[in-house]
Amino acid sequence: MSASLRTPDDIRIEKRDLKFGRENPPPRWWHSGDPGRTAFFNALSSTFPVGEKFFMTSVRHYREGTPQPLRGQIDDFLYQESMHSREHVVFNRQAEDAGFDIASAEERARRTIAWVKRRSPIQQLAATCALEHFTATLAHDALANPTHLGGAADEARQLWRWHAIEEIEHKAVAFDTYLHAARTMTPLRRWLKRSTVMCVTTMRFHYVIFRNAADLLAQDGCNNWATWKGLLAWLYGREGLMRALLRGVFTYMKPGFHPWELDDRPLLEEALRLLEAGKVKGLAA
Repeated sequence: MSASLRTPDDIRIEKRDLKFGRENPPPRWWHSGDPGRTAFFNALSSTFPVGEKFFMTSVRHYREGTPQPLRGQIDDFLYQESMHSREHVVFNRQAEDAGFDIASAEERARRTIAWVKRRSPIQQLAATCALEHFTATLAHDALANPTHLGGAADEARQLWRWHAIEEIEHKAVAFDTYLHAARTMTPLRRWLKRSTVMCVTTMRFHYVIFRNAADLLAQDGCNNWATWKGLLAWLYGREGLMRALLRGVFTYMKPGFHPWELDDRPLLEEALRLLEAGKVKGLAA
């Protein structure tokens, strides 16, 4: 039940210091002019600053003693996550400037992370693995299907594209760290621990994101069946982001799973090309 694959030798976790939306902050309903889609992504973003810091802490705890190249990948992971936290702090403040009160959403995320921090370091790392798998799964689907970000305001789309690229680049760092940290466990115990934590994390993730989205929709007077029907159809339909996430949960539970059994490198190349094209467009404007 140990992972049968490993991170490709040629994967690069780039250190990028990019800034988004300072000059042209997104409008209130920045995704397709739609309050539901905007609320979903804003709900995600509200969890990122505290969540990314938790990921960094749980992985850094096991950095000493890890072999190369994993130790270097951990350092690159820490850098990328710190940049994500910084940019989503800005994005969340822009949501507030657009009129949203996201204090309750941020507090819900803080309470959830505080609950996780009462667990053992290895359980915290397992929770990080689960959440990193969520973000990598959502990132893959967002980049593979242009309709997911196609209706977003330019700067917001670039932010989410950049975040998705880096989530894929470092998608195995926490998992590889877990395999190293739990190397003295039996394969069965190692699998049971990460699978059990994944089940709990899946339930809490859905609760936090949808409660956050409901709070934001209520502020627009849209927390009603009509809005939720459209949003849930978009998220769980045939090509929905959350449908992809649920498929990813079952993939993760498979004995021998490794994040790089899905090779995203061709997708990364195309996404990086679009990111660079967007940067050039921004400079030209």
